[in-house]
Amino acid sequence: MNDLAAARARYVAMIAKRERISSPRLLEALAAVPREDFLARGPWRVKSEAARSYRLTPDADPVHLYDNVLVAIDARRKLDVGLPSLWAHFIDVLDIKEKDRVVQIGCGLGYYSAILSKMVGPKGRVMAVDCDKVLAYRAASFLRRYHNVIVFHGDGCEEIREPADVIIIHAGFSHPHPLWLQSLRPRGRLLVPLTQRDREGAAIKITRKGKGFEAEAVQQIRIYPGLGRGMTALDDRVADWWQRASALSPLRFRRIEQGLPSDG
Repeated sequence: MNDLAAARARYVAMIAKRERISSPRLLEALAAVPREDFLARGPWRVKSEAARSYRLTPDADPVHLYDNVLVAIDARRKLDVGLPSLWAHFIDVLDIKEKDRVVQIGCGLGYYSAILSKMVGPKGRVMAVDCDKVLAYRAASFLRRYHNVIVFHGDGCEEIREPADVIIIHAGFSHPHPLWLQSLRPRGRLLVPLTQRDREGAAIKITRKGKGFEAEAVQQIRIYPGLGRGMTALDDRVADWWQRASALSPLRFRRIEQGLPSDG
């Protein structure tokens, strides 16, 4: 086993142990997808979960990427490829199966799109959208050989294109968008970070159940804000309400009205 293969094996084992991953398909995908294929050439600016600032890798050896680090896409904007342990945990919670239809909003450079592609298999599909035209173009280029992934530039709050078994939001919003809920198939799952203006908040899992939905808090998160995320004190209060209500017990509702759940 060469150094890169050994580093990748340690990376998968670390994530599996730390997050107690239950999905063999997820671990297989993490082992199969080269992280370096979804980044510009190194050296790279990386940051650990607790660090305040980036550090530059010593060189362009991909072995440096097989650690639990954020990798900067645009360090100036603090826009990164997400923390592997965190997103592996979220993907595991969503119980993604072979043949599932997955919509990924905020696909960035496509690393997690490729992992999802491996998980759903050739009879499944991943619709990956990003509101940043340059990122969407680069992701489409990186994902060319993943034939079950469709990448497009657009606003994931306005266009999803097809019903989904799973929707994953890779940016912070103050509340779940009604379009996401409407687009879920029966027993479909949505993972959305609900955050305040300081980018802090909680990831919420919402499951379609019969004619309604059930929401539960998964984990605290700090994440880049989504396009159109409200920037007022009222938006912060809405995000905080969702976090508190879904943390206490599963929150059941039928629809979203003015950002809050309703049974009407």
